[in-house]
Amino acid sequence: MKNQQEYIRNFSIIAHIDHGKSTFADRIMELTLTVSNWELKEQMLDSMDVEREHGITVKSRTVRVFYQAKNGKEYQYNLIDTPGHVDFTYEVSKALAACEGVILLVDATQGVQAQTVANYQIAKNNNLVIIPVINKIDSPNANVEQTRRQISELMDFNEKDILCISAKTGKGVDDVLEYIQAVIPPPADVIEEPLKALVFDFQYDPYKGIIAYIRLFEGSLTKEKALLFMATQTYFHPVEIGVFSPHMQSTDLLSAGEVGYVVTGLKEVQQVKIGDTLTSSTTPTNEQLPGYEKSKSMVYAGFYPRDDRQKDFENAIHRLSLNDSSFHYQEEQSEVLGKGYHCGFLGMLHLQIIRERLEREYGVTVITTAPNVPYLVNMKDGTELWVNNPVYYPSFNKVQLVKEPISDVTITLPQEYIGDMMKLATSRKGIFIDLSYQAEQAILNYEMPTSEIAYDFFDQIKSLSRGYATMAVKLKNYRIADLIKAEIFVNYVKIDALAFILHREDAYRTASELVLKLKHTIPRKLYPMPVQVMVEGKVIAREDVPPLRKNAAVSGEKNSISKKQALLRRQNINKRNSEHSAIELPQEVFNSILEINKRTNYL
Repeated sequence: MKNQQEYIRNFSIIAHIDHGKSTFADRIMELTLTVSNWELKEQMLDSMDVEREHGITVKSRTVRVFYQAKNGKEYQYNLIDTPGHVDFTYEVSKALAACEGVILLVDATQGVQAQTVANYQIAKNNNLVIIPVINKIDSPNANVEQTRRQISELMDFNEKDILCISAKTGKGVDDVLEYIQAVIPPPADVIEEPLKALVFDFQYDPYKGIIAYIRLFEGSLTKEKALLFMATQTYFHPVEIGVFSPHMQSTDLLSAGEVGYVVTGLKEVQQVKIGDTLTSSTTPTNEQLPGYEKSKSMVYAGFYPRDDRQKDFENAIHRLSLNDSSFHYQEEQSEVLGKGYHCGFLGMLHLQIIRERLEREYGVTVITTAPNVPYLVNMKDGTELWVNNPVYYPSFNKVQLVKEPISDVTITLPQEYIGDMMKLATSRKGIFIDLSYQAEQAILNYEMPTSEIAYDFFDQIKSLSRGYATMAVKLKNYRIADLIKAEIFVNYVKIDALAFILHREDAYRTASELVLKLKHTIPRKLYPMPVQVMVEGKVIAREDVPPLRKNAAVSGEKNSISKKQALLRRQNINKRNSEHSAIELPQEVFNSILEINKRTNYL
């Protein structure tokens, strides 16, 4: 069995977003004849429509291929595709825990990006063998020599060890496949020991239950073995075991060093934890494998159904959470929007992907409230309170101090955009830390409030640099800030779903701009409706939503006094009754709060 392990290679592909990971994986499957020509389609490992449309990988996938090397021997390659966007760094770390080596893919047209360096550091910290590969060499905009020099300088590689490919045409991919078996070591796992396997991902199937993706480090696994998840102390008998080729293919045996799946039959998602250790229930291992840190939500927003399909909405949220361990939700009730869920996301892209999946996969359209980040509130009575929903932000007279999350932000960009980028970062309350140069790229380091970068900051740096700048974000700590809660009143009715938390210094500017926008986005009624922003018990901004018809009582027309008085009486009755009438809030109303946060006057 040890001889079989010598022909196993477990590796991953890491890169920045849109540098060609999924296309490269397609070529590997094509050249190793893993899929036939009629099965082959672009981005084989990207199973979701939203992944294909955005050109990104959201959820990591696994595939086993067999490669016939030039030495005449056949090798088993276990490839784990990984996401590249900054929101999905947790997926990269999960995948790398199951590997001995990685392929670091760099786009020849864009060069080394911030996320490229971040992924390199993750691989280096895991003591993995790293194979640098330059992709898209067939592009007319490719600058191979400059990219080769960047990789050599930034990540300490010898230029002659850097391979060049075109994942689109397949040029050079054969060389990479040969290099994998020569450079990446086989797994040094022990087959005789008790079963010890790492759960690096899972998915939920409505018929089969939870399907755990595992990498075996010790022992072997058969379908007859009774198994145990050590962290949750969950016992079960496997329904099926198998490998990914790239579709699930059942087998009779999985041995140490291999990557595969286990159909558990379990229906409760809480019974399986990412990073848990799978072992035999009769002869368990003595110690667990090092697990993962639980993924933390960095952005929160409320989801409410746009129509009366409440049951479909609830089922869609629940089913989606089963296949995305980083999506969290809890029930909440809004006086205006009704029953919904307060949801946690890794970032704004994650939020966008979840929204689109709800619509595409489940046919559910939702109203999304303004996103916010979690805050730590110290109360005057000595207690601490975590607030990730503005609705539950305590009254200002009970708050001692508030701490907000601060992130380390690394922006990599061409040198000619430094000045504009620094102005943008300063406008977002960024504290300058460092500026360094590597090859033709400048690297800016800032400390910034997470709330300032959670919404549209990534889009703005892309726009400002014409797509060449990239960003890496890491939560640093929590720091005291002067924060307040802004409440929105429409026609004297408090709209709890519109409340948001912001810095005190931004309150008057934000409130003034917001009421002007809401004036034109809130649906009109037959009577004028005031829109007010209240902070700490005081109204700091107000505008009136104009009525659907002209107000004859104040229009300047020459009517009799009695007619004007009759109109005023009717309007007062409408005003009193308005508190009991339904206020309709389309998605555009919630978008207005987001648009206020988009600073366009930093230049």
